[in-house]
Amino acid sequence: MKMKRLLGGLAAGVLGVLAAGCAGHGEYVTVDGAMLGTTMHVVADVKGTSAQQLYAAAMELDREAKASMSIFDPTSLLSRLNRNETDSVDRHIAFNLRLADSIGALSDGRYDVTVKPLVEAWGFAGKAPVQHPNIDSILCFVGREKVRIEHGRLVKEDPRVQLDFNSVAKGYTVDLLAALVERFGARNYIVDIGGEVRCRGVNREGQPWRIGIETPFDGNMSDGAYLQRRIRMNAGGLATSGNYRRFYLDESGRKVAHTIDPRTGRSVVSRLLSVTVAAPTCAEADALGTMLLAMGADDALAAVQRLPGLQAYFILAGEQGEYEEYVSPAMKLLLMQ
Repeated sequence: MKMKRLLGGLAAGVLGVLAAGCAGHGEYVTVDGAMLGTTMHVVADVKGTSAQQLYAAAMELDREAKASMSIFDPTSLLSRLNRNETDSVDRHIAFNLRLADSIGALSDGRYDVTVKPLVEAWGFAGKAPVQHPNIDSILCFVGREKVRIEHGRLVKEDPRVQLDFNSVAKGYTVDLLAALVERFGARNYIVDIGGEVRCRGVNREGQPWRIGIETPFDGNMSDGAYLQRRIRMNAGGLATSGNYRRFYLDESGRKVAHTIDPRTGRSVVSRLLSVTVAAPTCAEADALGTMLLAMGADDALAAVQRLPGLQAYFILAGEQGEYEEYVSPAMKLLLMQ
């Protein structure tokens, strides 16, 4: 069964656009800046639009996305929902809850956007980690079944339930940025926010867009200097999830990574170092990558085999510090040799 059908047609790090922009396909505009607290890169064959105009529109989108979905901005709608100061949701939060349900149904409980109290306890939500957090007490108010939307209102079974869209919000905003570029008339483009990508058409040379996948060694902050493989794409979204950037060592020297298993409340560390997923939208790719990383190596491999339409590329820790790779059959056509 194809992923698109499984997801009901619902419309880090990957890295670095390696080629941009296409002779004979109109004039390409390049825009660089910051969105969602990370890098933003756009190359598009927009007509009659300057880089300054496109940048201004992207910054307005940035403000809208952060005002809705940020867990780091205390004034955002999501922060106010988490504090029970309002129960009214907007279109962004409603969409991402629906998408979370679709991905969660595939995950055996490993993908759940009510994970915020756990993420916060382990120190990945803008606050210092709690020393020896009481995980069992937190798990009492974690669970997607504990929250729902009724008539545009968020209903919680327990007021302590909190949402965290960091596993999907960046990919979703990439999709919004792609839609914005298309409204400016672009037929060929690539948009990239912090290494998550959506593209369409061809670059300036008339070739598919090329995107690098970073080598997942701990602490790799090079933004594309160390690449493991390259992807070639004409359409769709691409996202990479990994635990080689956002982690710390606890007092016993054990690695605590930002990917949390909502079933156990514990950090997920396995020999699965990074997961790259291609999907019709970047939001889907983002969420699916998080889901697979949270599953760990063996269960993630089994999940891909159950879903033959899934386009996934795994980098795993092998023996003596070497890397192993797994490429799903559906992904093979995208990988450059």
